Formats: sequence, structure tokens, C-alpha cells
Amino acid sequence: MDLLNPLDALFLALESREHPMHVGGLQLFEPPADAGPDFVHDLYETMADATEVRTRFRRQPRRLLGGFSSIAWSHADKVDLHYHLRRSALPAPGGLPDLLDLTERLHGILLDRHRPLWEARVIEGLDDGRFAVYVKMHHALIDGVSAMRLLQRTLTDDPFDSRVRVPWGAAPVVKDPGEPENPLQQLRRTLPRMIRSTGSIAAPLRGVLDGRLTMPMTAPRTMFNVSIGGARRIAVRSWPLERIGNIRQATGATVNDVVLAMSGAALRSYLIEHDALPDEPLIAMVPVNVRTVAEADTSEGNMVAACLANLATHLDDPAARLAAISTSMREAKQVFTQLPKLEAMALSALLMTPLGVSLLPGFEALPRMPFNLVISNVPGPRKPVYMQGARLDANYPLSIPFESQAMNITLTTNGDNLDFGLVGCRRTVPDLDRMIDHLENGLAELEKAVL
Repeated sequence: MDLLNPLDALFLALESREHPMHVGGLQLFEPPADAGPDFVHDLYETMADATEVRTRFRRQPRRLLGGFSSIAWSHADKVDLHYHLRRSALPAPGGLPDLLDLTERLHGILLDRHRPLWEARVIEGLDDGRFAVYVKMHHALIDGVSAMRLLQRTLTDDPFDSRVRVPWGAAPVVKDPGEPENPLQQLRRTLPRMIRSTGSIAAPLRGVLDGRLTMPMTAPRTMFNVSIGGARRIAVRSWPLERIGNIRQATGATVNDVVLAMSGAALRSYLIEHDALPDEPLIAMVPVNVRTVAEADTSEGNMVAACLANLATHLDDPAARLAAISTSMREAKQVFTQLPKLEAMALSALLMTPLGVSLLPGFEALPRMPFNLVISNVPGPRKPVYMQGARLDANYPLSIPFESQAMNITLTTNGDNLDFGLVGCRRTVPDLDRMIDHLENGLAELEKAVL
């Protein structure tokens, strides 16, 4: 049994039918040229035969003292792989809309807490000959950076490598675990550090108060900031990384700044279409990884800082919007880089506290929001990668719309592209596909303004 860190426990505690707390990914693969008609079936059977399941994929919530189920993990002795890994086929002709329709339904279904908190689906029947793999894991088990590192360890840059590596069988980086700790020992070891962190974040909090950080509860309420249901809508697209890189070089902004500027432009246009653009700028929560490279392989759960970025949606000029976003992100990062990891996570939890408050009766109609949505950029593979000779064409990350946060934008690097996955509440975010068009228009406006 292992205790959860506070952020992981929060993801378990906040989950309900309307608020599934799993993250997912939709990968599209191009089979090798010599693949036969049974390639996908044989691949599925090989994956199902990988019955060695590592610790992370055996974890499920454990009840303590008869009722508390969100503070500790237990580990399943046996994992029913034929439950966790399944095979599906799309109805003919099997276009991308059919694939997204199936993925939307899968992404809106809660994971079974009586089993380890993950599922995978191999999907065939696409009319262009490709196949897909959809995987979802509870956010208490994994964050975006470690999920992407795990994916990369299941793939290879050798197109002729015929071995199949599955996420649940990927061997962790070996480190000396020492003597195992019981929960009381874990608590005794970590509690003093958590108490000390309260004092350590006092100086950065003064930075919040004197205006160096964008503060929570300053975001305007928008059409995205309403109660949500459990059904999901998904939109995806890939953009050449070269286009973003050209803007970065011309302006001195970071790739993430340019992505946030694309998103700010898209949100502005979408809200104008719905006659719903507020006078004040939208605020995005931008997760920033605080893991070391080694920790991405050896540690579990979530290790991220929560930066709040001003998206400058009140500005019409795309270049001015990018400059405002760059300034906002630079100042936020300066505060977090002053802190050790534990203290950075404590400050992040403090900034995100209003999300939990919004779930309490009577607080869902607060006039101001902690932030309007989450926009996350997760590093992915920078060269072509393969699974049993099948090339990974696209890797769309799919994350979580929170209560009063009806849309999420997550993206990842995939070779020479940036792959975007947008997830929205099906009931409250109409025409999510329009956001894809607005993202393209936002990028084109930036190119025209600065190149």
C-alpha cells in the first residue's frame, strides 16, 4: 500500500460521473508496406499475450478506516487483460469522424475503481488503411510528461524491429528502493516537508500579491465556465512545427508562447462568433513540468507546477497578444523556478484550490473564475517512431475538462508536427470543430504579423 501525494488524491476525490478524471491518448498508425490483412488482429493478440503487468498498472484505490478511498493505493494481485485491452472495428467506410465518435464515447466513460485504473483499445477499420490505439489512465496515476515518456519507451525508431512493447509491461528504470515503508512511515517522512513548504511559499505569494503573477479568481466568466456533463466532444489536428518555429525565431518567444497565442486567437474568434467575448482577457492554467529527466522514468503520479497565463484575448493585434503572453509566462516561471519541487507543487495546489471550491453547493455560480481553461504542451518524440513496423502518424493527447472548465487544449510534439487534442463538454461547447479552424487562422495571423 502506498500513500498518494496531495495532487493525486485531489484527482481521485473530485471524480464523479460528470467529471471523469482520466487522461488519454489517440494514436494513429500506418501499417508497414508488407502488412497482411490480419496485421492488426495479430498485433492485438500479441499485446494481449503480454501478461506481465508492472506496478503502476496494478494500482487501484484502497479504503482506509472503512471509508477513505482517495489517500492510498492497493495493488491488484491479478489483472484481467481481456477487460483492460479490447479490440474494436469502425463501421464502413470508417473515416476520421467515425474514429472520433467512438473515442468521444470511450473518453466519457468512468474507469472502474474496483480494477486498476487504465484501459486500452485497438481500433481498426479506417478507410485509409491505418489503425488506431486509444489508451486512458486515471490522472492520479500519471501526468502528461510521464505518460509521454512511457509511450516513447513502447515505441522504437527502428522500422524493422518486430518486438511489441506494451505500456503495462514497460520495465521501469531500476533504482535501489531500500527498505519498503509502511503508510505511517511515509506520512512521518513527508509531513514535516509539507509543513516547511508552507513557509517557503510565502515569498512567491508576495509576488502574487504585488502583481508579478496572474492571480486565481481574476478570470472573467465565459460560456466555457459553467457546470458540465460527463459526455465529451473531441477535435484533433496536426500543424507543422516549422511554422511555429519560424514565429519563435522572429519574435524571441518560446514555442509554448506561440501555442498560447494561437489558442488565445482561437478562443477570441470562437467567443466573438457566439457573441460572448468578455472585455477582460481569458486566463489559462499552463502545467509546467518540475521533474528531472530521471524522475520522468522512475516516479509516478503528478509533478507539475500550475502557471497562470494571461491570453490577452482583449487585444486585436496578434503581435501585441503574443508579447503580452510571453511576458505573463516569463514572470510566472521566474517565481516557480525559485522554489524546490515540493514547494512549487504546494503553491500550484494553492492556486488550483478554487477548482475544488467550485464543486461545493452554492459556489458554482462564483462571479470570477480561478482560470478559464487548461492549455498543456507535452514534449513528445522528435523523430519517426514505430510499433512492430507500423509508423506513428499522429498522437493526439486527450485530457480533462474540469467543472466550470468545459474545454481543454492539450498538444504534443510528434516528429515534425505538433498534434493538438481538444476535449470539450458535449452539452455546453457547441461546434468544437470550429476551434480547429480558428487555431489555423490564429497561426496564419501571427505569420502575417511577424514574418
